[in-house]
Amino acid sequence: MKFDLKMKIILFVVIIFGGLFWYNSTSIPSGVVAKPQEKSSQQNSTQTKPAGEQKTPDAPPFTLKNINGGEVSLADYKGKVVFVNFWATWCPPCRAEIPHFVELIDKYGKDGFAILGISVDDKKDHKKIPAFMKKYKINYPILLDDNKTRFDYGGIRSIPTTFVIDREGKVLGNIVGSRSKEQFEDIIKQVL
Repeated sequence: MKFDLKMKIILFVVIIFGGLFWYNSTSIPSGVVAKPQEKSSQQNSTQTKPAGEQKTPDAPPFTLKNINGGEVSLADYKGKVVFVNFWATWCPPCRAEIPHFVELIDKYGKDGFAILGISVDDKKDHKKIPAFMKKYKINYPILLDDNKTRFDYGGIRSIPTTFVIDREGKVLGNIVGSRSKEQFEDIIKQVL
């Protein structure tokens, strides 16, 4: 009887992790985020746009506290390409992508690229974030989720989740799960 219970628990865990892996592997791959089209001189054209060129939604605005208590707004980054990254200190895939983000800020920050990391850690764990930032040499703002912003972005079901915001403040897409530095870099090059 105990053996059957152990096998059921093991099977349940394998199914859950397998489902999470499958879900994360089916999210938007690099190359899907299209570079915004330049405005045509024929603005009154009746030509139908393909699905990928239809109007993109505005990024939900937010103003959140950073780890020092100051306020940071998405509006402060208008005119930049922004990755809005929902993450947590306890999340292994989140920790895996942070070094990529640090390198990408070093490489493309001067060209108008920014990352806003929104921590979804429990409030009791907020005190751990400064040491975590120092350990990982995080060179971009870390903001504290207000339990509203994640829902404004459609409800974050899995972390990390990164939204790609263009220079006009439009959401071009989202990436669920961690990706390689090269995949993130391909997206940045398409949008910058």
